[in-house]
Amino acid sequence: MNEISQILGEAGINISAFSVADTAEFGILRLIVSDPEKAMEILQQRGFTVRQTEVVCLSCPNQAGALARALKILSRNEISIEYMYALSMGDAANIIMKPNDVERCIEVLQKNKLELIRASDLYKI
Repeated sequence: MNEISQILGEAGINISAFSVADTAEFGILRLIVSDPEKAMEILQQRGFTVRQTEVVCLSCPNQAGALARALKILSRNEISIEYMYALSMGDAANIIMKPNDVERCIEVLQKNKLELIRASDLYKI
């Protein structure tokens, strides 16, 4: 994480969210960055294995049961989540999730009047 944050910082790329998972053999670092294409190119040049993935960012009230309600809506619509990470501050909780069908997930969340956050808006939080 130290090396990657230094590389991206020197390139002027801001990290707005990240998640780290590791195993005995390797680690997985998931990042939301200000310039995904540039970050991918720079990290590949430095020898890192990199893959770009579409995710959905949901903003919901920071209150008990809010996430459960959103996940129930997704489940009823047969949308499963591969992984997610989140942060709550003040009145809002922001949840980044990787659904099995990104477009359908967005459609269902919007149909149910749940608030989504665009990647460009993550830098305003």
